[in-house]
Amino acid sequence: MGSPRTALAELLAGNRRFVSGQPIHGHDVTAAAAAASGDQQPYAVLLGCIDSRVPLEAIFDQTFGSICVIRTGGHVLDRAVLGSIEYVVGELGVPLVMVLGHERCGAVASAVETLRGGRSPGGALAHLVDRIAPAVTEVGVDDPAVHPLAVRRHVLRTVAALRADDLFAAQVAAGRLAVVGALYDLATGEVTLLEP
Repeated sequence: MGSPRTALAELLAGNRRFVSGQPIHGHDVTAAAAAASGDQQPYAVLLGCIDSRVPLEAIFDQTFGSICVIRTGGHVLDRAVLGSIEYVVGELGVPLVMVLGHERCGAVASAVETLRGGRSPGGALAHLVDRIAPAVTEVGVDDPAVHPLAVRRHVLRTVAALRADDLFAAQVAAGRLAVVGALYDLATGEVTLLEP
């Protein structure tokens, strides 16, 4: 599978190709390309938001079979998502997990509005808000930059939760698995790594 460092370098190289307008996979979305991918041997799993402006395979210029993608509102980590990541890391030997946040995230905006005294959303959307709210609270709901700061904080909280998972902690400590956080810039298409 390679090392976490090699996997991260490939993801970021793909993003540079995407940003420069020179993807090598981005437009080869055909049945023939899918069939040619063969067995599943991904080198990374990405947890991102459902936002339609952030298609993960495209922004990292990846082809069929190269990455596993999980998308939830505000990249919220729940048991199904965690189980999916545990499967990819444990069964497929993937050495890299990336949590990718993005600007102007609607799920984070909902959490900010709720904590500022707005009406709490009903249904399952309330679950997303509840999972993002601690990041908003840590930043401070009255901070003028609460939204972008809460997006960053929520990414870092999700990374910390994954690194602490019973099945990942020893692998992370041994350097066999990297769990990283990043932000996607909607204006430029660039991905920037976040340091905890």
